Amino acid sequence: MNKKTHFGFKEVQESEKSKHVGDVFTSVSKNYDIMNDAMSFGMHRLWKKILVELASVGDDDVILDIASGTGDISKIISKEYPNTSIYMSDINYEMLSEGRDRAINESFNHNCSFCQLSGEILPFRDNAFDLITVGFGLRNFTNKERGLEEMRRCLKKEGKLLILEFSKPINPIFSKIYDWYSFNILPRLGSILANDSDSYQYLAESIRMHPDQEHLKKMIIESGFKEAKFYNLLNGIVAIHIGSND
Repeated sequence: MNKKTHFGFKEVQESEKSKHVGDVFTSVSKNYDIMNDAMSFGMHRLWKKILVELASVGDDDVILDIASGTGDISKIISKEYPNTSIYMSDINYEMLSEGRDRAINESFNHNCSFCQLSGEILPFRDNAFDLITVGFGLRNFTNKERGLEEMRRCLKKEGKLLILEFSKPINPIFSKIYDWYSFNILPRLGSILANDSDSYQYLAESIRMHPDQEHLKKMIIESGFKEAKFYNLLNGIVAIHIGSND
C-alpha cells in the first residue's frame, strides 16, 4: 500500500517525494547561495556559525554534514578545525557538485570528502561519527523519523547531532508578518533572482509543514537520543536542535 506524504502543501505518494524535492534543488542549485542571502538578509551565515559554536567540535573529529548543499557549514568547520575529517553529503547531485566546486575554489577541500546519499539510508557503519550536522535539510526528508534513527545509529556514544532548521515564530504578530513575507516576497525573489517562483513557493510551504520546536525535540528523543534541546534564533523563525547521548 502506497503511503501519502506532504510535498509542501500538496499530498503525494511517499515514493514520489524524493523526486519532487530533487527537481526543486536541481532547479535552484546554481542560484542557491544568492537566494539564501536574499531570503535571510545574509543572516543564514550567522546561524551556521552559531551551529558550529554549539557543536563543540574536537580537533580530530570525524564529521558528517548531511544536506550540505554548497558547503557553508563544512567550510566553517574546515577553516576553524583543519584536522577534522568532514564528509559533505547531499542527495542531489547538482547541489553536491556546487559544494565540491566551491570547496576546491575556496580551498577547504583538504579535509573534505564528497558523498551523494540519502540521509534516510546512511551507507556508514555504526558509531562512525563524532558529529552530524543537518543545515536546512531535514524538512525535505520523506521519512524524518527514519533519518533521525539512522543519524543516531551512525554517531559514536558521545557523539552529537545538530539540526539547523526553520521553525515556528514565538510571537503571533511576528508570525503573521513572517507568513506574509514567505508567501508574497519569497516567490517573487525566486522569480527575479532565479527565474523560478515555484521552487521558492515550495520552500515556503515546506517550512510550514515541518514540525515545530517541541515536536522535533520529541522526535529526536524517540529516535534513540538520551537528551535533546533547542535554541530559538530570530524569535523562533529558526531553531538549532541538539541531540546527544552524554
